[in-house]
Amino acid sequence: MPTYAALIYTADVDWSAPEHADTIAKYGDFGTTAASIIRGGAALYPTGTATTVRAQGGQGGDVLTTDGPFAETKEVLTGFYLLECADLDEATAAASKLAHIHHDDGAVEVRPVIPFG
Repeated sequence: MPTYAALIYTADVDWSAPEHADTIAKYGDFGTTAASIIRGGAALYPTGTATTVRAQGGQGGDVLTTDGPFAETKEVLTGFYLLECADLDEATAAASKLAHIHHDDGAVEVRPVIPFG
């Protein structure tokens, strides 16, 4: 069966903070409900903890690291699930349950994963 990445975009907050416990509990409920198709996933710390790595000048160029994200946006990638589903319809149906967790403008992007090896 194909694998899909469900990329979760929300406000840039620290999901490990106590004030987000109710939302994290909803993710736990989703994890229980969708356990048969979940193949991995994680929540991510805020973008302020990120380090961006770039190769200047393309392949073989100097490597440059910078603190933080590459752009300021309203929504950022805050987590993901890897879902093994029969097809895109099943993956988007599962992702729709994630989208309902948020009462703001959060979104879940679903993309097929390219299998290597």
